[in-house]
Amino acid sequence: MTSLTQPLHDHHKHCDDLFAAAEEAAHKKRWPQCLESFRQFRGELEAHFATEEQVLFPAFENASGMVAGPSQVMRFEHAQMRDLLGQMEQAATQQNLDQFSGSAETLLVLMQQHNMKEENILYPMCEQSLSGQALSLVEPLRERVEAACRG
Repeated sequence: MTSLTQPLHDHHKHCDDLFAAAEEAAHKKRWPQCLESFRQFRGELEAHFATEEQVLFPAFENASGMVAGPSQVMRFEHAQMRDLLGQMEQAATQQNLDQFSGSAETLLVLMQQHNMKEENILYPMCEQSLSGQALSLVEPLRERVEAACRG
């Protein structure tokens, strides 16, 4: 049986790979490549956030009754990461390696901590709370994540 949140676990790794490609291009001062990789990463990460915020979190909150719980913390962290994404894009556009690297380092730490909390705390809670709805939710989650990977 497929885990409800497995597509999101897998997408974390995919986003990490795209992030690494953007960082590598920046450090080599290949700015057009950096911007292309970064924009792909940003698009995928935004799609990931949207999938969680529009599909998974509302279903979890409805099933568990926890509206001001872990999903609210994840939304707050998504907002923090969105701010850093804006800083990184501005730095890449200006070809400012120091600014790009500083924002990237902060984002990397935040993403690592965020993903660990999702994968070890929130996703298992979702699996438990949504076990009766897993079949109706797994395809929308998978489809949104796969669409992001193709887009």
